[in-house]
Amino acid sequence: MSISLVILAAGQGTRMKSDLPKVLHKVAHAPLLVHAMRAAESISPGRTVIVAGHGAEQVSAAARAYDEEAQVVLQEEQNGTGHAVQCAEAALDGATGDVIVLYGDTPFIRPETLQEMIAARRAHDVVVLGFEAADPGRYGRLVMQGDMLERIVEFKDATVKERAITLCNSGVICAARDTLFDLLAAVTNDNASGEYYLTDIIEIARARGLSATAVTCDEAETMGVNSRSDLAAAEAAFQARARAEALDNGITLPAPETVHFAYDTYIGRDAEIEQMVVFGPGVTVESGARIRAFSHLEGCHVSRGAIVGPYARLRPGAELSEDVHVGNFVEIKNATLHEGAKANHLTYIGDAEVGARTNVGAGTITCNYDGVFKHKTTIGADAFIGSSTMLVAPVTLGDHAMTGSGSVITDNVPDGAMALARAKQVNKPGLARKLMDRLRARKAAQKGE
Repeated sequence: MSISLVILAAGQGTRMKSDLPKVLHKVAHAPLLVHAMRAAESISPGRTVIVAGHGAEQVSAAARAYDEEAQVVLQEEQNGTGHAVQCAEAALDGATGDVIVLYGDTPFIRPETLQEMIAARRAHDVVVLGFEAADPGRYGRLVMQGDMLERIVEFKDATVKERAITLCNSGVICAARDTLFDLLAAVTNDNASGEYYLTDIIEIARARGLSATAVTCDEAETMGVNSRSDLAAAEAAFQARARAEALDNGITLPAPETVHFAYDTYIGRDAEIEQMVVFGPGVTVESGARIRAFSHLEGCHVSRGAIVGPYARLRPGAELSEDVHVGNFVEIKNATLHEGAKANHLTYIGDAEVGARTNVGAGTITCNYDGVFKHKTTIGADAFIGSSTMLVAPVTLGDHAMTGSGSVITDNVPDGAMALARAKQVNKPGLARKLMDRLRARKAAQKGE
């Protein structure tokens, strides 16, 4: 039987002081909601239901952009977590198996932790995720008897003795679909907040003779984001984990604290990532590639043996084949550089294809935009593009072609041909001296006025 996933994402997040729904604020270039959805990928949920409220249309768009099969339901009034889960009941009609409830503002639950909860469900009717809190604060407390969970008590409703408990509730729950909604039907709002607590299902389950237990995880997994400072802390936590994983996977990071990864960055072993490199979404760097300092990459693929930077920018659609060199202050966008091609200095290559072993000289620009449409530049293999060449697309240069430095190329260049497109130089003897003398005299006259 498949697992269903319910993610609670209805909160407005007033402490964020933002018009954007809380779950759409980003960590490592992905909304918090997407992190929660990614965490559950390992359990292959048969259905994913997002419970939205504030900014429901935006939340829905973000959820479906990541998983087009995700269902989004509306919690029109925020009457507590129990009520929020009940809003998902109709969307789970006919579903079999278990339901796991996650939170859209808690992005770091590990897939392994969810697997442990599923395993624990084989022996218990309800499983709750808990953690030992360094500072229990206002968390709900898990009241245990041996390995059995007796009840969860919210801080507002806890006694002094219960507040001394350090095993706290993350809010994540796993139960059979029918069991979950049967228990929720019995929940009341007779509490200090006047809300329907999802956590009340534990005491109801125990009263009905059902078993409940808690699986524990590291407190860091349960980090919630409720403010801008929480968001910054979450970003720092993500980066620390990503850097540690990169080092463990055989990637060289001379200064790991200066490298910033995106949520989906993939880097092969024996790659080297120098200082101050920033990865946007959608980057793959293959084994043995080297990304030099102060480079920025997003939406690109860097093959084995390629060298990028320093101070390079790879934008979406950049495809670097093996042993390509992209040097300082070079920008590549929506372009393929084939094996061994080089663009080492001060160059823009956009909407282009550059053949194997071709050398693109400093200051070259593919002029790809006419103000309305984008056009492609195609350069063959073993070509040589002279410095400060303007390639006005659409234009094609053949294999072994060459351009003279400072040329503006507007027509195709055949294989093996050299293109020169610049005005003939004319020297005027003595004119520079005469001109400067005249200008200096004019300046002196202005000062004497």
